[in-house]
Amino acid sequence: MRTRTHAPRARRAARPGPLLRLAKMLGLLGLLGVLGLLGLLLPGAGPALAADNGTWGVFPTPPAGAAMTDRAYFFHQAPAGAAVRDSVTILNSSDAELTFQVFATDAVNTPSGGAFALLPVETKPRDVGAWTALPPETASTVTVPAKGRKDLPFTVTVPADAAPGDHIGGIVALNTAVEGVQQEGKVKVGVKRSVGARLYFRVPGPVTPGLSVEDVRVHRSAPLLPWVKEARATISYALVNRGNVVVEPRVAISAQGLFGRTVLDRPARESKPVLLPGQRVELTEPWPDAPQSDWVDVEVTAGAAAYPDLRSASGTGFLAVPWPAAGAVLALAAAALALRTVRRRRSGTPHPPEPQRYPAPTR
Repeated sequence: MRTRTHAPRARRAARPGPLLRLAKMLGLLGLLGVLGLLGLLLPGAGPALAADNGTWGVFPTPPAGAAMTDRAYFFHQAPAGAAVRDSVTILNSSDAELTFQVFATDAVNTPSGGAFALLPVETKPRDVGAWTALPPETASTVTVPAKGRKDLPFTVTVPADAAPGDHIGGIVALNTAVEGVQQEGKVKVGVKRSVGARLYFRVPGPVTPGLSVEDVRVHRSAPLLPWVKEARATISYALVNRGNVVVEPRVAISAQGLFGRTVLDRPARESKPVLLPGQRVELTEPWPDAPQSDWVDVEVTAGAAAYPDLRSASGTGFLAVPWPAAGAVLALAAAALALRTVRRRRSGTPHPPEPQRYPAPTR
C-alpha cells in the first residue's frame, strides 16, 4: 500500500484593427444571410491546512506566559547573509499522543485555482524552506502528548546571494499515522494529514511587482435549438506573477459584440488566489448568458490594489453561431436542392424521336 500525504511584465494585448473588425462583421453577416436564405496539484499531494485542523495545530510560539499567539503566520525580514531565529508550536488537542514528522518547505500556488499549498515532504525545498533549520530532534519524529504542546526553535539563514523580494514557505507537522485508505485503480493509497504554518520572508532590495494575463480562451456550449435556452460559456485564462513580490490580483472581464456592443462587463474584483512570485495559475469564469449569435471579442484585465501602475490585459475572439441548428438547416437545404435538381432533370429529359414513316413504293 502506498502512502499519500495531504500537505499542506505587464503588457496589453493588441486589439483588432478596424479593417479586421470589419472583415469579421462582414463574415458573420454573410453567414447569417446564408442561414436566413436557407431558413454552433501537485501530483500526490494536497495543500497543507493552515494553522489548525481541529485535532492539532501549528502556529508561531506564543510569548512567554501567554496561552495564545497574536500572530497568524510567521512574518520576517532580513538582508542577505543574516539569520533570524523564531519558534514554532505544535498543539495536540486530541485525547491521545500524536507523532509527527516536522519539516520546513516552500510554498506554491496550485496550478488550477491558485490555492496556497506547501510542498510535500517528498519534495526538496529550494527557497526559504531550504534556508530554515529546525532542531536536531526533528530529524526523526516528534511526539506531542495528549492535550499538550511542543515548542521547536528554528533559524532562517538568508544566503549571501538571495534575491530581493518575497520568499514564501512554511513549517509543517505531518501525522505519521495513516488515517484512511483510498482506492486508485488497482492500488490502495494510504492518506496522512498535515498542518502547516505559513512563513513569509522579505529580503530587502528593489521591489518589482509583475503580473501577466495569458492564454485567454472561451469554451462555449449552445442549445440544440437557438434562443430556446441560454447559451453558456466558460472563460479561462492564466495569471502569472513575473515579479519578486506577492500580488493579490484584481481581475475584470469584458466582452464586445459587433459594432462595439457590450455583451459582458464584470468590474475588477479580488480574485481568489494570492499569487506568489514566479507562480502561474489557471482560472475560469462562468458566463451563463453568452451570446447566441455574434462575433465577440473578450478581454481579461488584471491589476493589483497595492500597485496602482500594475496592469496587464489579454483577449481573444470567437464566433457565436448556433451550429447544430445551422447544420440541420444546411442539411435540409442540401436535400431540398438535390431533390429539385433530380426533378428538373426528369422533367427536362427529351423524348426519343418517333420513327419516320415513308409511303410504300408503287409498282
